Amino acid sequence: MENFLGVPEVSSALMAILVVAATITTFLGTVTGTAGGLLLLAFMTFFFPLTVLVPMHTLIQLGAGTSRMFMMWRYVKKELIFPFVIGSCIGAFSGAQIFVTLPSEILQGILGVFILIVMWTPRLGAGGPERLRFGVLGAAATFLGIFVSATGTFLSPFVAHAAKDRHVHVSTMATLMAASHVAKLVAFGFVGMAIGAYLPLIALMICGTVAGNWIGQRTLTRMPEKLFRKVFQVLLTLLALRLLLGAIIEAGWLKVVF
Repeated sequence: MENFLGVPEVSSALMAILVVAATITTFLGTVTGTAGGLLLLAFMTFFFPLTVLVPMHTLIQLGAGTSRMFMMWRYVKKELIFPFVIGSCIGAFSGAQIFVTLPSEILQGILGVFILIVMWTPRLGAGGPERLRFGVLGAAATFLGIFVSATGTFLSPFVAHAAKDRHVHVSTMATLMAASHVAKLVAFGFVGMAIGAYLPLIALMICGTVAGNWIGQRTLTRMPEKLFRKVFQVLLTLLALRLLLGAIIEAGWLKVVF
């Protein structure tokens, strides 16, 4: 395979496909309030090893979250940022020390169950002082993100309880996830992970995420609040079930049953 623009094992056709994928998944992430990063991660697993994919995906999602944050800054629930950033720093440096040493099926299973519980148990997602809750969430989401990269699905139910307007929800999610991604990238740097050869691809995919955000923001403005909440709830539930199925398959339990 050609190394287009010097990117290892990436042809011009594959690069174009990945940029389009970044645009579409970012658009979906904007109009649904979740899932965009996870969908892109799932697609990219077909082409890149985990040790390259996680930091690469993190950098792309940082571009997506940052551009969405700036486009929708006036809606961001700013009082949640500082405690979340503190928690993210703790979670990132804790997780980076044991990167990929935990079985991914265990993490996926825990994450899937937790999302379903928080999504369908409103009081749990809204329990405790808000700032303290988001400080703990920053640590947990960033720690998990070291291993599974796309943890917006973990954070989304809590943001949904804290932000009752779809614009506040989407913009706050983007801001908090951008903070989490920065913390992860710094931690990856400290443990010596390098993805310099992939920077041309990453830059183009970030451009795709900006386009997806621009289109998605305009679509979101036209979407009724009730429809947004219903789509969000259904999609997050499906994603949680997908995580559980992935955990079962990776653990080999289906082979035992059948």
